Amino acid sequence: MSQYNLRSRRPLKAEAGELTPADEVEPSVGRGACTGPSVETTSKERESSGTLLSVGDGQLFLVLLTVRLLNAAVVQTAHVPDEYWQSLEVAHNMVFGYGYLTWEWHAGLRGFTYPLVFAALYKILAVFRLDSVTLLVLLPRLLQGLFTALCDLQLYKVTRKLHGKGVAQWTLLCQLLSWFMFYCGPRTLTNSMETVLTTAALYYYPWPQEASTRVSSKQLVTYLSLAALSCLVRPTAAIMWIPLCILHLVTSQSKLHTFTLHFIPVGLGALAWSAVVDRIFYGKWVLVQYNFLEFNVLSNLGSFYGSHPWHWYLTQGFPVAMATQLLPFVFGAVKFWRKQKLVLLVILWTVMVYSCLGHKEFRFIMPVVPLAMISCGLWLHWLTPWLRFTTVVFLLVTNLPLALYTSLVHQRGTVDVMLYLSQEADRHGRDMSVLFLMPCHSTPFYSHVHHNISMRFLECPPDLERRPGYMDEADVFYQDPSAWLKKNYGPDVPLPTHLVMFNTLHLNVEDFIAEKQFSKCAEYFHTHIPLERRLGNYVEVYCQQQAT
Repeated sequence: MSQYNLRSRRPLKAEAGELTPADEVEPSVGRGACTGPSVETTSKERESSGTLLSVGDGQLFLVLLTVRLLNAAVVQTAHVPDEYWQSLEVAHNMVFGYGYLTWEWHAGLRGFTYPLVFAALYKILAVFRLDSVTLLVLLPRLLQGLFTALCDLQLYKVTRKLHGKGVAQWTLLCQLLSWFMFYCGPRTLTNSMETVLTTAALYYYPWPQEASTRVSSKQLVTYLSLAALSCLVRPTAAIMWIPLCILHLVTSQSKLHTFTLHFIPVGLGALAWSAVVDRIFYGKWVLVQYNFLEFNVLSNLGSFYGSHPWHWYLTQGFPVAMATQLLPFVFGAVKFWRKQKLVLLVILWTVMVYSCLGHKEFRFIMPVVPLAMISCGLWLHWLTPWLRFTTVVFLLVTNLPLALYTSLVHQRGTVDVMLYLSQEADRHGRDMSVLFLMPCHSTPFYSHVHHNISMRFLECPPDLERRPGYMDEADVFYQDPSAWLKKNYGPDVPLPTHLVMFNTLHLNVEDFIAEKQFSKCAEYFHTHIPLERRLGNYVEVYCQQQAT
């Protein structure tokens, strides 16, 4: 009996490399096989869907690379401190011998695997004497843009493997239209690299749809290696991979063979790599994966930096990250849930586990965003051409302005001011010193100045001893700025040559500025909407009169 589209009554024709409707309704019997509705499209719709991307993977990657390099060049703002302090600042210290290591590195909570990527880049620049501030700032972001292009390509390939080329191309388009991926993808965050490695590993993962085909040992080792590397970069990546690996092991025809010849060697190899690299740079043996999980999960000390209600990811985190793409995601998830049951369960599992942790941030769930785009792609592929065009235009006009505003305008002052300080250091050399009267880690540091000058900021380490009434230096300062300044910069204490602060602090320290003869020498726009009361619309720099 012929398969018909219920709307057009015309027989469906399967394109090359895509599941036929019959295959979709009656998949091969195997692990995880399930029945479900086919993607209903007319022949013309299916034909047009299949010819939009008629290029090979290599050519497609070049296009994606061009897009993501432009994306990386556009990003001129700051998102969170970790994009500098847990990657570039550490790499700068590894290569040039100076750079601030935050308390996490002294406590052994962070691994050197990810900073090592940028340290290698910095070392090449240093060897060829090309280590200008411009290149030290720009090239790491371009490198992460390259990794993001690889993430895009792997998302396209895994969707093509699961749902065919037609769905894959619309999934890729949704990924490229995502304001959140545009904003976060090229940033030097461990979350960005975790997303890249996770998406790449999912392409090689033995999905239930592959039960009827023999999965090679090379494919298994590749996916396990990428998954293990993602856990080395960010240990909480294990939240997603534990259930997927259990499913793989349980459904494997030879469980003992898979466990002993794939899981154990790859796992031990990854731990050995991490242990050796961290031993070299820490100078002692450190198991950073355990320390990280013990601090953030078992002890929940991460809540020192803020806590949110359990439903935050469901009501704010995930909806904001998806923005208007939340609509096609929900529509696709409801209509085609049988076709992507495992993907949706992985998304739900990951979000719910993160919801159990006190400290929550948008970037923590970044690895599930590409997976969510598969549901969007399924929905777009099912729509009629006119509705599809209208939806794509809607996604473009709602995501692009947000992507450009957050990448070019919102929170750029803390980055721009570092270029000014670098130029000032060119003039004054080691006679220059800077005091940042801002919330801790508000700006990049030596990686964006590249001069070994004296710089001080308000520190905010958590109280690992859990002393009652503990207040970090930043909290003490903001409780009474004038008192803090008098205590720390009395008559016998040398003054910094430059003060950096948000404009909202000026009234609280104007007496100190006048008494010590500082004058405003620079001001940079930061944001229209300060997200915290300690932030401001502008970043101001005050210089001692003899330093101007």
